[in-house]
Amino acid sequence: MSIEEIKKQAEEKMDKCIAQLNRELATVRTGRANPLILEKVMVDYYGAPTGLRQLAQVSVAEGTTLVITPFDKTIIKEIEKALIKAEIGITPNSDGMVIRLAFPPLTQDRRKELAKEVRAMGEDAKVAIRNVRRDATDAVKKLEKSENLPEDAIKDGQDQVQKITDKFVKIVDETVSAKEKEVMEI
Repeated sequence: MSIEEIKKQAEEKMDKCIAQLNRELATVRTGRANPLILEKVMVDYYGAPTGLRQLAQVSVAEGTTLVITPFDKTIIKEIEKALIKAEIGITPNSDGMVIRLAFPPLTQDRRKELAKEVRAMGEDAKVAIRNVRRDATDAVKKLEKSENLPEDAIKDGQDQVQKITDKFVKIVDETVSAKEKEVMEI
């Protein structure tokens, strides 16, 4: 394996860390209705846990209400139970045909709490990126022993891995900052 291959692998893994962060941030509730909040909701569908979005159409109405229209109307009660069990902080309102989730405006305290959660998610992503950096620099050091590369090449390889790491940490900071701003927006 070469230094270039190690850098490429590290970059791919760091990309995955950013993608994971974006998935996690999408589930954070802001003042607006966002269907991605329901991503982790699992419904007991004939004994098998199934993702809500596979069993129903989810749409946004008036910006603050999610409308869940099940494909099979007989499972509406199971969907309600799953929504309550998921603890998304909103009580489902059903008319027998569709379920509505009305998002009340967030209080200032709740916004601050959510902003803290967002920062924690960002820190977790940074830790994951730093772990990738550590693995990549270890791999570069092993190359020195196995390939008898000069110290300058090893140092240069480690510097390049650090530059990649810095780039991804900056992306995390920007993503977290944008999400915090969205959460704090009234």
